[in-house]
Amino acid sequence: MNSIYHLENCNIKVQLDKGIIRVYSNAELWRFLDGKADERFIMLVKTIKNDYEQRFATPLKISDRSLIVEILVHVYCDYLGLKFNQLVKFKPLNKFVDKLLERAEVVDCGERAKDSNRWIWDALAPLKGFFIKILPRNLSDTNLKLH
Repeated sequence: MNSIYHLENCNIKVQLDKGIIRVYSNAELWRFLDGKADERFIMLVKTIKNDYEQRFATPLKISDRSLIVEILVHVYCDYLGLKFNQLVKFKPLNKFVDKLLERAEVVDCGERAKDSNRWIWDALAPLKGFFIKILPRNLSDTNLKLH
């Protein structure tokens, strides 16, 4: 089920399935995070988890921090890949980075039973503050993400 969350004048696209959510790292998400990533990630995760529980009558079994870190790292990798392709013009390498970018644009977050990488995000969850600090404050000002 696709959902659009209207948060802080931004339209955040998320897909909800039993045990899995998908967050789209698009220009709207980047604009939503601008300058206030810490509080905005909390708002987004609370909204997703509330909607999930209403739709499936069960809570999403992913901790807030783990979910935030997974989305955050994907957004950051999306940013780095786009920035790299903007600065480095070497077609074979740019094509490789483009393939990685396709994977970063949709953040698949699943419960342990459906996501073999959940343990990684759970392990990185205590580093949430660090990842927030290294994320550029105004992602949308970079004009890297136009859609």
